[in-house]
Amino acid sequence: MTYLLGVDIGTFEGKAVLATPDGAVVAEAVRAHRMDVPRPGWAEHDAETVWWDGFAALSREVLAGLDAAEVAAVAVSGIGPCVLPVDKGGDPLAPAILYGVDARAGAEIAELTERFGADAMLEASGNVLTSQSVGPKVLWLRRNRPELWAEVTAIETCTTFLVRRLTGERVLDHHSAGQWTPLYDARAQAWSDSMCDGIVDPAMLPRLIWTTEIAGHVTAAAARATGLAEGTPVTAGTIDAAAEAVSVGTRDAGDMMVMYGSSMFMIQVTSARLLDASLWSAPWLWPGTWCAMAGQGTSGTLTRWFRDVFARELGDDAFAVLTAEARAVPPGALGLLCLPYFSGERTPIQDPDARGAFFGLDLTHDRGAMFRAVCEGVAMGTAHVVETFRAGGADPGRVLAVGGGVKNDVWLQATSDLSGVTQHLCRRTTGAALGDAFLAGVAVGACVPGDISAWNPVERLVEPVAQDAYARAYPLWRDLYETTKAIAHAL
Repeated sequence: MTYLLGVDIGTFEGKAVLATPDGAVVAEAVRAHRMDVPRPGWAEHDAETVWWDGFAALSREVLAGLDAAEVAAVAVSGIGPCVLPVDKGGDPLAPAILYGVDARAGAEIAELTERFGADAMLEASGNVLTSQSVGPKVLWLRRNRPELWAEVTAIETCTTFLVRRLTGERVLDHHSAGQWTPLYDARAQAWSDSMCDGIVDPAMLPRLIWTTEIAGHVTAAAARATGLAEGTPVTAGTIDAAAEAVSVGTRDAGDMMVMYGSSMFMIQVTSARLLDASLWSAPWLWPGTWCAMAGQGTSGTLTRWFRDVFARELGDDAFAVLTAEARAVPPGALGLLCLPYFSGERTPIQDPDARGAFFGLDLTHDRGAMFRAVCEGVAMGTAHVVETFRAGGADPGRVLAVGGGVKNDVWLQATSDLSGVTQHLCRRTTGAALGDAFLAGVAVGACVPGDISAWNPVERLVEPVAQDAYARAYPLWRDLYETTKAIAHAL
């Protein structure tokens, strides 16, 4: 029997899936870890303990009792785009600065936008600068940690670090690189010497290959750490959201993946480059393919915060109880609105200084109403993103929902009601690790690119049923940010 190993390192947990080429899952593993927030607006991971130790533990767990030589290929995914500075020995010099939930580089965003011009960056990379962008964070590191910067020999992200530890090869897939704005030129599909100028030497950046290309093979040292067989092929890997999209069959132009994770993330495959300053654009996973993307700042992270603050005493039952309480409250949360911008916001408002709020509270509101308002606030943010896709000429066709948040039926239904879309839910919600296993199969010819339906068929639909309930609330929610923006920025 031949196995395919997929491992994903997310914001708060890692997952591994060992599958056969026909999609049978042989073993799964989950390992929780922490995201550090040393200051408001910052978000970090320790690459050694979270990324590498997490990967090694997950790999050993799913391979226990099996012949590792039967693993045909390994594919990894991870949070991104992140910034990890490493020294000449490949060891991390500081914690990894995470993706768009880390908003520390606001001054650098403004400076680089002034230097290069928003229009020029949009044309070259398909993106303008936001808290999601790598370039400003690298510049922040260079400016604010000069002694550390003197020792930096390379900038890596999660998958680059893991693949290098496994194989000795420092690589990055084109899809991930497309989000390293402004360092990547999407037209040339190469690092941009002109846009790297004054930020980072292109020689410090990973070698670019495609997602399902074999980056290298497991070394003897990596085999000892992970339980894998020496010589096992390892792909380039990709960002977790892309692997998640693959896991539910996102493949054709118009297909949109909506990921209910720590932050909501949307990927829509497009027939050509979509240049819209309110969205992100990048090559898709194979040559000649493209996608448009969007991401909210706090989604699952916000529900987790609410649980920890208001329902910690419920223990493992907290989310089930909170969802039941919210389900008992009618759509509209009894007139309560929640701005979910607890870590600023990414698309479409691109405002790292936005702040969260509950508005409309009165003495009749209880915990259930507040949790419903949280779910609806995130869903309203998603509706705002879907509106932005439509305005940019990328009206979603088939919408595929995935991620841990799909277990929350209040949140799931509110998203369909507010966005006016039917969501397709597949049998497995394992997510990125399943997509990674499939991509490993594609890399070695064991699976057909884009055709994961036999692995994970669609099993149910969530259709809009209560759109009228939000006809008044949603416009007020849109107005609430604009009305309070100056106050949030002052705070």
